[in-house]
Amino acid sequence: MSTQADSNIRPQPDAEITRIADYVYDYTPSLQAVQDAQLCLMDSIGCALMALAYPACTRHLGPVVPGAVLANGARVIGCDVELDPIKAAFDNGALIRWLDFNDTWLAAEWGHPSDNLGAIWAVADYLSRTHNKEHPTVSDVLTCMVKAHEIQGVLALENSLNRVGLDHVALVKIASTAVCAHLLGASRKEAVSAISHAFADGQSLRVYRHAPNTGSRKSWAAGDAASRGVRLAMLAMRGEAEIPGALSAPGWGFNDVLFGGKPLVVNRDYESYVMENILFKVSYPAEFHAQTAVECAIRLHPQVVNKLEQIASIKIDTQESAVRIISKTGPLHNPADRDHCLQYMTAIGLLFGELTAVHYDDAAASDTRIDELRQKMEVAEEPRYSRDYLDPDKRSIANAVQVFFTDGSKTERIEVEYPLGHRRRRQESIPVLQAKFDAAAAGIFTDERKEQITKVFADADSLHAMPMRDFVNLFVKE
Repeated sequence: MSTQADSNIRPQPDAEITRIADYVYDYTPSLQAVQDAQLCLMDSIGCALMALAYPACTRHLGPVVPGAVLANGARVIGCDVELDPIKAAFDNGALIRWLDFNDTWLAAEWGHPSDNLGAIWAVADYLSRTHNKEHPTVSDVLTCMVKAHEIQGVLALENSLNRVGLDHVALVKIASTAVCAHLLGASRKEAVSAISHAFADGQSLRVYRHAPNTGSRKSWAAGDAASRGVRLAMLAMRGEAEIPGALSAPGWGFNDVLFGGKPLVVNRDYESYVMENILFKVSYPAEFHAQTAVECAIRLHPQVVNKLEQIASIKIDTQESAVRIISKTGPLHNPADRDHCLQYMTAIGLLFGELTAVHYDDAAASDTRIDELRQKMEVAEEPRYSRDYLDPDKRSIANAVQVFFTDGSKTERIEVEYPLGHRRRRQESIPVLQAKFDAAAAGIFTDERKEQITKVFADADSLHAMPMRDFVNLFVKE
């Protein structure tokens, strides 16, 4: 008769968990990354302000229990409520993400690293109001943004959660946990504990992002992940011990349970690469794989708008990721369904010569011409686009659109490889990003407040030195 017992000798924390903690505590971001983070901060605030116009979003805001506010608590962008930092992280994250208009990272796993700002904003504001009025500063927030972007983005380079059915917001949770632990004043050991719990935590399924189950959860999932990051950091600071084998434990760890026994692959040092190469959504509130397709369609609009009844077919050449993630046929049931449909977004561009968030609403979608165009579309993978999408020196997100008519004529084939907002088009993007932010602020604040905000962003040195509570006060509802 034989017996078997598991060894109860605790290992050292997994190397990748320690590596993430060391990066957060030791690395100084590049000047370029900090400058890009300032653009990202402005853009993320603008996205949040725009989302305030949508009741489907704002119904999620405020305390979980009505009236359960926190004196000197964290503020929510564009609102006047004071909340504990966990709920404030949820609210800020949901606002930033709601319209699918914030920055994007495309790799083996795609995602939106500015989702982490929901947690960073809430924690920094909370600390500035309750602990030390002078700290954290906006500079501290920008540094946290660079590091959260890097953690999420580097983990995404070669590890595809979506291919095992998991949502990319798991990486938001991991990144938010790491930077918020440091921001809250955790020791390095406490940060290791917090990060280990982020890996061991339950991870969201992607079911709500894909047909036929697409729904609005995809718009608040990032806020949920950001808030969970704050919670795990705070738990670790109360003495919660690390889970040293959260990644590597045989049979029970992240790698075996969720990745089929394959270890996380991280072949790049954590530095400033992700923020320096982040993709801004400048022109269209659309899933990023479709951005260049929309640009192509808008350029074709003058050639087709008066010949809609003569269209025989529409050819869209795209990358493998777009085919897999956002190519859809059949009915689209809600705005969340439509803003993740390559054919729908392309049809809007062809019909109207623009694409705004309003085009996803039920009223706009009732235009029968949209589905008539969708039914004429053929989506095909272009292998070169797929290769260039994964090439670290190119990171293109190419699409091409061509329209064919019943008389045998056709439009030119419009191809766009790099969307506005790509690093290769960064300088071209900056004025449009500024205009996007100005339009968002105009819908919320008085001219006097807008002028004050403009002056703050125009002086980088003063902005970076500003205590976070003073900066946040600029965006409290008047």
